[in-house]
Amino acid sequence: MSAQNNAFCSHCLLPVGLRAMQRTIDGEEHTFCCYGCCIAFQVTRGRSEESEAAWLLVRLGVGAFLSMNIMLLSLLVYTGTFSGSDDYMLPWIHALLWLFATPAVLILGGPFLSETWSHALKGRLTSSALIVTGVAAAYLYSAFAVLEGSTHVYFDTASMVLMLFTLGRYLEATSRAKAARDLEALLTAESEIATVLAGGVETRRPVREILAAMLVRVRPGERILVDGVIVEGDSVVDEAMMTGESRPIQKAAGMQVIAGSINFDGVLLIRCSGAGSDTRWARICRSVRDALSHRSPTQRIADRIVALSVPLVLAFGALTIAHWAQSQTFDRALLIGLAVLVVACPCAVGLAAPLATTLGIGRLARYGCLVRDPGILEMLAALRCVAFDKTGTLTAGRPQVVGIFTDKARPEEVLSRASGLEWHSEHAVATAIIAAATTLGVPPDETLAIRAVPGRGVRGTVGGEPVAAGSAALMGDLGWAISPQLQERARICEATGHSLVHVGWNGRVQGVLSLDDTPRPEAHATIEELRSRGLEVVLLTGDLVEAARRIGATVGIDDIRAGLSPEAKQHVLNRLRHNRGKVAMVGDGLNDSLVLADADVGIAVGSATDLARETSALVLPEGGLWMLPWVIDIARAVRWTILTNLLWAFGYNLVALTAAALGLLQPILAAAIMAGSSILVVMNSLRLQRVPDPDPPYHPLFKIPVGGQEPNHTDQPNTSAVKAEYQPTA
Repeated sequence: MSAQNNAFCSHCLLPVGLRAMQRTIDGEEHTFCCYGCCIAFQVTRGRSEESEAAWLLVRLGVGAFLSMNIMLLSLLVYTGTFSGSDDYMLPWIHALLWLFATPAVLILGGPFLSETWSHALKGRLTSSALIVTGVAAAYLYSAFAVLEGSTHVYFDTASMVLMLFTLGRYLEATSRAKAARDLEALLTAESEIATVLAGGVETRRPVREILAAMLVRVRPGERILVDGVIVEGDSVVDEAMMTGESRPIQKAAGMQVIAGSINFDGVLLIRCSGAGSDTRWARICRSVRDALSHRSPTQRIADRIVALSVPLVLAFGALTIAHWAQSQTFDRALLIGLAVLVVACPCAVGLAAPLATTLGIGRLARYGCLVRDPGILEMLAALRCVAFDKTGTLTAGRPQVVGIFTDKARPEEVLSRASGLEWHSEHAVATAIIAAATTLGVPPDETLAIRAVPGRGVRGTVGGEPVAAGSAALMGDLGWAISPQLQERARICEATGHSLVHVGWNGRVQGVLSLDDTPRPEAHATIEELRSRGLEVVLLTGDLVEAARRIGATVGIDDIRAGLSPEAKQHVLNRLRHNRGKVAMVGDGLNDSLVLADADVGIAVGSATDLARETSALVLPEGGLWMLPWVIDIARAVRWTILTNLLWAFGYNLVALTAAALGLLQPILAAAIMAGSSILVVMNSLRLQRVPDPDPPYHPLFKIPVGGQEPNHTDQPNTSAVKAEYQPTA
């Protein structure tokens, strides 16, 4: 129920009045008439994290009321108020303390006792066992003291220890709930409900039931739940969550949209291009869920340390009591032992890695980066070298016209004849020629009698005159000569890995089109950013040496290994790992799957083949190569946060444990110290949200040389004839 559309409380359904409260719960806006209804709604309707936080807040409120009364009465006892003529009241005050402490211990200690019991049945002891043991000792000792008429009871210690630990857990739960809210859009892809239009009738249907070719209507403010093409309507769409593009994008009929985007201001009718459960958004959802369900290597080590420390702390607490009982009263020795158990509780250790890892995975997932295992973040942070494949990774993966060289004809005329011949072809070379003509604003010549010559090119007539475009062999078959100057230029281009299309008419070759797989506009900036982070960069490719050197020089890579088979790439990768340390492989394509799987971290971009994606540990969004330095920044921030959390937690515990064993800490102070330790770990982890968002680099203009200029084989050729600006797709 949205607060914008309804003036009634989401919980009690009464009018909210002028003092309405608005809260986001489970990713939806709700309106409440009071804070009580807000808490009750979260308890009854909230999902696990929010429900747990709400329940803890309720327990905290009730426990605080009881504990305040216990502390007030205890303070009166400690200051001697019930001494002298009023000492007859002391047993009754102790009984009243017992009366207040019993529900406080049950309410506040219930979750700790339940957790201890469930783990004990599995043969494990956790930090809750330390809390339960210490509180039970204080409570039971005090209960027997009341029955025996003793003057020393410690109900205040039992209740306040639980109060402080519950406060710590509440703060932890709210932090987890916040992290879960941040991930909400990434974890509900297949459970969302879409509006499906069929036969002129709208129905609401789960996304997982939507099939290809179905029509889905998306209203303003709603999230687009399917991949598809707009068939009706126009709007502004925010694709930041899926592509990292921070600017809203104008969309109209015929344009593609991606699931996970937000529709701003128009009603869209979308024809699905695939099943609702097979969108990239859904794959990210499944990937995040799988990653969060696993524990990183550091987490597993911390868990083992906690599992070993609990029985050791219990034994150390018993020895502490036995030691102090020899020189102090038993109740004093019991308090020191209780302080040892409380202050040694490894709550902060258990929080150190999971919260930081969850926040890190969430940050990456919100920008469309799939992390298959939380341990990948630690591997990314430890990288020393990044190896790149060339084709489709550092380059666009498709040919583009990079030069037009002529003898006497005008370059525009050569391109016009070539595009006329190729206009109806779907070959990659034909597409590149037509794209170049469109960029230059050159209309194709009207060409008749077009006939393909398999393996050589295409022939036709323009104005009754024969014209052809293709290989040098085709020109030889036609008996058309090529001038020595043009032939030399063609030889230079071909030697450096360019593809050539000879264009001729009037019985001779009039021009040559040079085609190449050009570098991605963001590639050079990405390489520079990686180097600035202290990483070595290597290019591994199966292409020709000259072509590899040219691309390497353009993007700024000096260490180039060319002419490699997939097995040879794997061998080079192993040598790099041995000589330089952890190595990541960035690739895009079927032949990269072997080396992606063998690298310490396999990284694929969103346009990679299915097999390349499946064998990689990290998948960047399509066009998201520029995000790689930011991903490494996040991984390093997560690792640093985990290490500082663990260092703080272990150091804090060690110092506090020593102080408690020496009798310098009261149990209540020990509980406050441990709650503070957990809070500091939470706050340190939340600092990950302050890591700057990714920022696309500026890309210079890339231009096509025309008019017989000499090609520049170390960088993109430059001319003022064409200014085709390339921008990142994400």
